[in-house]
Amino acid sequence: MPGEKDIHGAREGRRELKRRQTRGRIEDAAMALFLDRGFDQTTIEEITEAADVSKRSFFDYFPSKEDVVSAWQDTFADHLAEAIAARPGGEPMARVVEEALSATVVAAFNPQSLAVSKLIRATPTLSARDQLKYAKLESCLTAALLSRCADGETERLRVRLLSAAVIGAMRVGGEQWHQAPRGTTPEALFRSLFAELKDVLSAFGSTSA
Repeated sequence: MPGEKDIHGAREGRRELKRRQTRGRIEDAAMALFLDRGFDQTTIEEITEAADVSKRSFFDYFPSKEDVVSAWQDTFADHLAEAIAARPGGEPMARVVEEALSATVVAAFNPQSLAVSKLIRATPTLSARDQLKYAKLESCLTAALLSRCADGETERLRVRLLSAAVIGAMRVGGEQWHQAPRGTTPEALFRSLFAELKDVLSAFGSTSA
């Protein structure tokens, strides 16, 4: 019938919007409680009460408390993919990565992200899972870069190697950030690490067996 598709689409749109809003409300309530009381000290019942949802609703969106923190971290990967897509066409891949990552790192550093980082380091269950974010980030970076490059196994391999090297450097950078001199900015640390990465790869390529 005429208009039936439009009505159905609008209904689906409203339903999806409501789901996003509910998920966001749960995530916001949980993160606020984690930062205020500590991760282990916060119960799922307290989260559902603060978010005004049922316990069943919580598990519809998040299998566990740990998954709330993981979902919060995943926003970094989403912003990185957007930053890569926004880079000019034809730009060298290494520059795309450096500029997009630099912008994403700078945007991600705020009082809340620093507090979450501190929470993760202080919570064994979160610290153990924290390394998984790098695997997700590498996969996201690879997919975003592949969407910009030409087809071909050689090019795809180069993108995968670039992603692995860059995310490895970010892992090291995350460890160094907590030991960096007072006053060091996220962008300065990232630019320094990227320069070091390029030097290491250049030296590695010129080293004879």
